[in-house]
Amino acid sequence: QLQLVESGGGLVQPGGSLRLSCAASGFTLRDYALGWFRQAPGKEREGVSCISQNGDSTTYAPSVKGRFTISRDNAKNTWYLQMNSLKPEDTAVYYCAPGLTPLEYGLDPADFGSWGQGTQVTVSS
Repeated sequence: QLQLVESGGGLVQPGGSLRLSCAASGFTLRDYALGWFRQAPGKEREGVSCISQNGDSTTYAPSVKGRFTISRDNAKNTWYLQMNSLKPEDTAVYYCAPGLTPLEYGLDPADFGSWGQGTQVTVSS
């Protein structure tokens, strides 16, 4: 059974950086696109970034493009989200998830599943 564990969240000042990690166990995800999503209080879950199976394709939400970088290490069954120049509006619970099938890719949460427990990111002075 697939289990995902996110880590790396925390409290950071505006302009700061954090690196989120998502470690998978129980299932090999090298054939799946991997995504990062976030949900702020009172808002729907939104796609932040996605990376293809071999890492040669990535996509980002316009609000984070140029500031966030997604990467993956298939040998470790882990993927990452490097977040730089953080803004207060980046405050949310961040979730990782693989595509529901090897065909899924993009930023629509409906195409992803097996969600981790989430990690809180708070950007505040």
